[in-house]
Amino acid sequence: MDAADQESFHDFVAARWGSLLRLAILLTGGDRHEAEDLVQAALLKAFGRWRHIEEPEAYVRKAMYRHQVSRWRLLRPQREITVAVPPEGAPTADGAPAADLRLTVRTALARLTPRQRTVLVLRYLEDHTETEVAALLGCSVGTVRSTTHRSLARLRALAPELTAAEPQETAAIAPLWGTDPREARS
Repeated sequence: MDAADQESFHDFVAARWGSLLRLAILLTGGDRHEAEDLVQAALLKAFGRWRHIEEPEAYVRKAMYRHQVSRWRLLRPQREITVAVPPEGAPTADGAPAADLRLTVRTALARLTPRQRTVLVLRYLEDHTETEVAALLGCSVGTVRSTTHRSLARLRALAPELTAAEPQETAAIAPLWGTDPREARS
């Protein structure tokens, strides 16, 4: 890798680290250390192919999804440790309900299985179609549909207050993944 590629990679990491880390935190169930490991593993994979990557953001995110899938396939028998991590940023006086909602979502996601959490993050926070999620996870569309259905049912059981949230309140969850993923895809 020449100096220009190294500088380009460094600039990408500096610019996108925060959003990649937020996604990884959601994928790992709130464990910041595991999330950092996940991002670093994906960036390491990208570093070796940097010259040939046309869309670095998409490549790194896909590497994160696949690495996370590999981890939960290998680590099935182990129990997860749930960790409630407060949202980043300075607290505001009127932001308490939004912070409570973000913590509720994070806590509920952390209590799902890694597979359920990954499917929900890809479907609803990353805004991928069922077909795209199936391709990313290497499974059938029917598996994505059934996992989504079971995951949402379990999420509703774990956090019934989420079903009562008003649409403007659910917009407060956006800081969990940075920006509205639909805006990023345009």
